Amino acid sequence: MQDTTNRHAVRRFTEVVLNQGEIDAVAQFFWDDVIEQEQAYLPMRGHGLRGLKQMLRGLRTSFPDMHWTIYEQISEVDKVLSRFEWTGTHHGVFLGIPPTGRSVRVWGMVVDRFVLGKIKETRIIMDTLGLMMQLGAVPPPRV
Repeated sequence: MQDTTNRHAVRRFTEVVLNQGEIDAVAQFFWDDVIEQEQAYLPMRGHGLRGLKQMLRGLRTSFPDMHWTIYEQISEVDKVLSRFEWTGTHHGVFLGIPPTGRSVRVWGMVVDRFVLGKIKETRIIMDTLGLMMQLGAVPPPRV
């Protein structure tokens, strides 16, 4: 039963915070001292809940029409793995890249570890190289 509750919490977070842009609602889903294991692709963020909000505000500024879709989830005891894709249009500076007006489609996976109904640890793996190629910041490989 807890697996189902945790999966539902991830889906609610995706809808309320990521898709509707209600960044302050993050505290409903994450502990104040949340640990993000992988964050190298977003150097503009700090630590804990405050850093997570900072990063999400930055993403929404860069991609104001950002929309996330969860395609599948696997859960076990206290962890939920979600395979996702997000889309958006680049209308604000992102990692020093001026707005391009380009539409992007980015896939990834995230593992969230729950403690007492909230996310304590998260690990996101995303196709950052593909995103940078779509923005024109990195040339596509030659074949």
